[in-house]
Amino acid sequence: MRTAEEMIQFCVANHLGQGSMKSWDVKHFTLIQNALQPDEQVLFVFEGLHNYQSASKHDGNYAYAVTNRRFILAQKKFIGENLISVALDQINDITFSSGLALGTITVDTIREQFKVAFEKNQAKNVSERLHNLLIDLKQPTPTAQSTNTQKEVDDQINLLYELKELLDAGVLTQEEFDAKKKQILGL
Repeated sequence: MRTAEEMIQFCVANHLGQGSMKSWDVKHFTLIQNALQPDEQVLFVFEGLHNYQSASKHDGNYAYAVTNRRFILAQKKFIGENLISVALDQINDITFSSGLALGTITVDTIREQFKVAFEKNQAKNVSERLHNLLIDLKQPTPTAQSTNTQKEVDDQINLLYELKELLDAGVLTQEEFDAKKKQILGL
């Protein structure tokens, strides 16, 4: 997803909240679209009432996006805009609670908490998907370097076994084996 329209379609198709009017949804998600870096990927989006305390006490509808780098919160106002970016490693936890009609998720970051309200079933859906996504994103992925390092270790072990077989067969002397072993292990 890269465009505001794609993000809105994702929200609608997956029951991930929706604003009061599509024209404002487009404005909120356009802020996210414009904030994206060229190689940044939007992985998950949703909409809800930001900093929810009660039906009459909240900061209005916001658009939210999780990318491969950060969590972005956006709201276009009549005058001005709010755009907040939180690095993924700054997010501590996601919690869910529900009442009679509404549910809320709380995103706990190092600096602050964001409480977002939705219809109860949508809140549960957002909470589960967001929580699982953040767990996946925070898992260290094997890098090419660590993969190569493991391959190198495996190759060294196999070579040592082959040398040991040559020693046992009498093809190598103990001194030759020890010298090759030190060379392979970098000692």
